[in-house]
Amino acid sequence: MNRAQPSDGLGRMSARKALPASGAWTVDQPVHHRQFFSLKAVPFALEEGGILNEVVVSYETWGDLDADAGNAILVCHALTGDAHAAGDSGPGQPTAGWWDPLIGPGRALDTDRFFVVCANVLGGCGGSTGPSSTDPSTGRRLGSSFPVVSIRDMVRCQRRLADELGVPRWLSVIGGSMGGMQVLEWGVIYPERVRSLVCIASTTEASAQQIAWSAVGRLAVANDPRWRNGDYYDAPPGEGPQDGLALARQIAQIHYRAEPVFQARFGRHSTNAVDHFGLWDPFDVESYLIYHGEKLVRRFDANTYLLLNRAMDLHDIGRGRGGTDAALARIVVPVCTMTIPTDSLYPPYQQEALRDGLRRSGRTVDHVVVESPHGHDGFLLEFDQVGSAIERFLARL
Repeated sequence: MNRAQPSDGLGRMSARKALPASGAWTVDQPVHHRQFFSLKAVPFALEEGGILNEVVVSYETWGDLDADAGNAILVCHALTGDAHAAGDSGPGQPTAGWWDPLIGPGRALDTDRFFVVCANVLGGCGGSTGPSSTDPSTGRRLGSSFPVVSIRDMVRCQRRLADELGVPRWLSVIGGSMGGMQVLEWGVIYPERVRSLVCIASTTEASAQQIAWSAVGRLAVANDPRWRNGDYYDAPPGEGPQDGLALARQIAQIHYRAEPVFQARFGRHSTNAVDHFGLWDPFDVESYLIYHGEKLVRRFDANTYLLLNRAMDLHDIGRGRGGTDAALARIVVPVCTMTIPTDSLYPPYQQEALRDGLRRSGRTVDHVVVESPHGHDGFLLEFDQVGSAIERFLARL
């Protein structure tokens, strides 16, 4: 091994892997369980001033809608999630459902009782209109021409989907992290369209430190010369912005999890049988980060990562509404908030501030502490605790 030569962007000394320029789903792939809805009223004006002349929403459903449409639940995904919240992997769908243990017959979101919906957000890469979508007027990917979107834009698209599905009012809107941001915007923009909200490990507004973490992740992508200012979709495998996207994911993975978990799982261990470490010989924790970076590259899109990451930075329910308290006063339904004590990315004080603000407005709030060593990712791992809290909350509606 030549220790004088640094690894590639995935942390490997070996030849550069021929990973796809984009892991976005495209129309030439199997649809798996996806369904599609095209917004009829276009162009669609965006909060930050952009215009989209065509908008498609990719979504999945589980269970059946009651005759009175009173059993519908919307599940909102986080940054690198998609509409595939439950179910198997397969052709056109590289991963199993990200909340699969919570959605299905007899589970917390019991599909024998509830009609559960999850939509890929506007700007996503799982079938909804985003940077990887093809511009019908040119036949090329939208790429760098795709405008900035906000959490509010995503929710407005979801409202159009609710209309299409015949859902006048969600029994509940549920989500964690970026999904929790969507939950809050549903309660503020469309208070008459929801009966309850479940906001997990999220916040009323992005903090300075959250924006800082986001910024370095975006720079990791933008500084990859193969990003090509967002127009890389024609690049052959191995020539897209895989290094930048992988590095962004590696940075994020550090603050998605908590220090005790890293220490307990990896410590200072290395599987490399070397007497003396060179500059690029990895500890096991480095190999773990390499794995997660590569895994995201295979299923996600660099431009979508930038776009949704920025939307989270822009999140502030009080913007243009007279401040946070005034915005929270628009929420008129019961709310369940969940916090994870080991979460350093969305620390407990943010969920406590949300709880307290809602209670000042006279709302009924269940505040649940999810005990987990895993940090922010606990909402994606502690299925028993999260599921039990959701079940208890829904049972009282």
